[in-house]
Amino acid sequence: MAWGKSKSASVEKSVDMDLGAEALAKAVHDGDMVNFRLLFLPFSPLRKDSSERLEDEKYAYLRPDSETQSRPEFREALAVVRERTVWQHIESELAANRPAQLPWELVLLLGDNAVRLGKYTNAAQAYEVLRIRRKMQEEFFRQADEALDAGKVKRGVRGYVAATSLEYDYAAFPEPLPKVPDFQRRALILHGVYPERVEDCLPLQELEAFLRAALTYLLLDAPAAARLESRPVAQRLAFLAELVQQRDPEWRAFVHRYREACDLMRDFDKRITRATAERGRTQASLAGEIEEVLGQDPRAIPSCLLGRTIENGEWWQYMQELAYLHPAAALFVSRQLVGDVEILVPRYRADSPVPRELGLITGPGSAELRTN
Repeated sequence: MAWGKSKSASVEKSVDMDLGAEALAKAVHDGDMVNFRLLFLPFSPLRKDSSERLEDEKYAYLRPDSETQSRPEFREALAVVRERTVWQHIESELAANRPAQLPWELVLLLGDNAVRLGKYTNAAQAYEVLRIRRKMQEEFFRQADEALDAGKVKRGVRGYVAATSLEYDYAAFPEPLPKVPDFQRRALILHGVYPERVEDCLPLQELEAFLRAALTYLLLDAPAAARLESRPVAQRLAFLAELVQQRDPEWRAFVHRYREACDLMRDFDKRITRATAERGRTQASLAGEIEEVLGQDPRAIPSCLLGRTIENGEWWQYMQELAYLHPAAALFVSRQLVGDVEILVPRYRADSPVPRELGLITGPGSAELRTN
């Protein structure tokens, strides 16, 4: 017997379809493709031949609460669910003994709501079901470019984030799936080679090269970043600053830790310079200077950047944690050998406007810490 089916096919349960309509409307309102599809599966509580009941406590998450019911977006979704042709389609699919064909009107509205809520994985799935995902990406790019042309940077960034977040991975197993942000992996790729030269160190690159790499990394899409290259540097700087904020609502917290790590590095560099300049200084005494400023462990600097210590943590572990919490942090750090220990340290180019635009450093012309 299939799971969720009644023991007797001849005995059908009574289904409260008014409650079912509200459940469907809630899934659409929430931009939740998983819950929406669940309501059409063979064991759906909306099917008469299923033993599952929507009134059960375990399905409370499918039912809207009073606050949700009061929202205009929910009322709009419920009105679409109750449209005669849509409702007839729903009833027909729930009665059929086959995989359901989802009502396109609801799938489209669900996708739009998912974009509004920033649930891009759900939006990508909805648009892919309708075979309009690529068309929607181009539309978001078009609207974003128009916004940038009008000087509306925040709206333009939102459009680029939406467009790139709808990308699909057709190589995924066992079936194609929406691409998800993978900043941890990308950050390791950015710093995969130890910087022997200045040009190998991303934070120290020339402004054009840095902006290209930074936008490609944060947009997760090289072609999308390339669309911005013809725009003025000032607008790309403003775009990058807004993109950092939208990717990381907690950027302000990282800025404070970054400044602390920079102070620690400056003190560290001064001590090392003084130690090496004094004649008669032995290697052991130089090591003592390092221990004095770093608390006997050079990992004090990456710990400062991250805000916590990873026990016996390697540089790449700190990098992964940083990239997960603050994606843009990977753009302003570098690998550094201290004795036989390799750590992450803060790095920025003093003559670049980027760190000041993002509030990472203070001084003449520096930007204030940005808030949402």
